[in-house]
Amino acid sequence: MKIESRLAQIGSICDPVTGAISFPIYQATAFRHPELGQSTGFDYSRTKSPTRKVLEDAIAELEAGDAGFGCSSGMAALQTVFALFAQGDHLLVSLDLYGGTYRLLEQVMSRFGITASYVDTNDLDGLAAHYRPETKALLIETPTNPLMMITDIERVCAWAKSKELLTIVDNTLLTPFFQRPLELGADIVVHSATKYLGGHNDVLAGLIVTKGKELSERMAFLHNSIGAVLGPQDSWLLARGMKTLALRMERHQYNATAIAHWLDKHEAVEEVYYPALEQHPQFAIQQRQSSGNTGILSFRVKDARYVAPILRHIKLIAFAESLGGVESLMTYPAVQTHADIPEEIRRQVGVDDRLLRFSVGIEHADDLIEDLAQAFAAAKQQIEEA
Repeated sequence: MKIESRLAQIGSICDPVTGAISFPIYQATAFRHPELGQSTGFDYSRTKSPTRKVLEDAIAELEAGDAGFGCSSGMAALQTVFALFAQGDHLLVSLDLYGGTYRLLEQVMSRFGITASYVDTNDLDGLAAHYRPETKALLIETPTNPLMMITDIERVCAWAKSKELLTIVDNTLLTPFFQRPLELGADIVVHSATKYLGGHNDVLAGLIVTKGKELSERMAFLHNSIGAVLGPQDSWLLARGMKTLALRMERHQYNATAIAHWLDKHEAVEEVYYPALEQHPQFAIQQRQSSGNTGILSFRVKDARYVAPILRHIKLIAFAESLGGVESLMTYPAVQTHADIPEEIRRQVGVDDRLLRFSVGIEHADDLIEDLAQAFAAAKQQIEEA
């Protein structure tokens, strides 16, 4: 079946006892054994629960992987993946990176002897220059957050395999509806499922998908041992949200593309970062490896004095962190989502005091543009009167 049908049918044919179209929430931590030495397949909910299994099977199938793992947040998913590595191991990581991932690597994993180098993952010479004998894996965000840099997944995965490195791809911003990194050679996919997969700003969750029997078994051991698993209520909410993923991603993409073109022509905007724009430096790569574009974009205003009044005057769009929900949100990465990244590194990649990130929702595009227009106009008036 096409992915739209598979999404809509998540959990609908999984309960043979009652035939429930919406798979039940099994709010149980323990399960009876039929007799000594036998199990129903469920023993203790940290290891496996019926509601979470439906979700995990669904994301594994959608990402073309062999096993899926539901975690209590996107950061819990990354922490579980990083547990694959040991003291002395080194990782190559996308230069433009979500601040929470940087914080986890630099302030937590570093205490356990795991180090990272931050590189433009589209630059094979740069990756080779930072490669060490102790390098074990490559972590890619594509598109990156917030500057929408694109990595050629297939090309970089081939390089990683030549060095016997694991390739981990954060697929949060495109989801399996638009991009499937495991089909392009990656070993592990991670999601902050709080974002587009959940889609309604009402559930905190993370997902991991692995390719290969041995790696899947190692991840299952870590998932159970660390125990940062997703509860049944949140598993059900996430699976319910994923049923409408196709419709939502199509609308997110449509709205974001319209707004990116509008911003690109605005006199107060210096640059728009969105991979659907033909001037994007990796436009051709994105067209080749993905079937669509995300609903998040960033833009840099020409004058930093625009930032505060724009955020103050938006009305339909909320000034709030996070992304990927049906409601539009705007945030200021330099002091919010990426504040834990040192200023010199932020400025090196372009996350400066003039950059705004816009998670475009599913409202009508005309209403969102009207809201932006009045906020820009109010900002301009305030600057002129100052």
